[in-house]
Amino acid sequence: MPGSNPSSSRADSAGQEWPGKRLGLPSTGPRSIARLGRRIAALCIDWAVAYTLAWLLFRGDDGSVEAIYITGAFVVLQIVLIALVSGGIGHLLLGMRVVPTAGGGVGIWRPAVRTVLLALVIPAVVFDRDQRGLHDQLAGTVLVRI
Repeated sequence: MPGSNPSSSRADSAGQEWPGKRLGLPSTGPRSIARLGRRIAALCIDWAVAYTLAWLLFRGDDGSVEAIYITGAFVVLQIVLIALVSGGIGHLLLGMRVVPTAGGGVGIWRPAVRTVLLALVIPAVVFDRDQRGLHDQLAGTVLVRI
């Protein structure tokens, strides 16, 4: 539409102009919501690390590894690393970390809930206007840039 402001067309009915605004997060830079491309790349890195670990520890005589071992390695790595350093290897390499929306530390239950739901896939592809997947919403976390 001629003369319309493109930034106002992106605002939803609640007046949110960028993902994370209603959570008090900036639109860009440190502590802003990590965008989809960066999150997908981090997930690929984390799955590759899990595959490599599972292949090293559980490969069969023919060099193959069962999917359950790959998923198990992914889940264990995510829970441990998010609890200890607020992010998986992919998150940290790409400049992101998982933080609780309520502040404080992530603890152990948030990474466990978040990771189990992420491994189920569907909760991760259902997201809100802040681009937080259902796994992050239920765990009370948000993935931000550092």
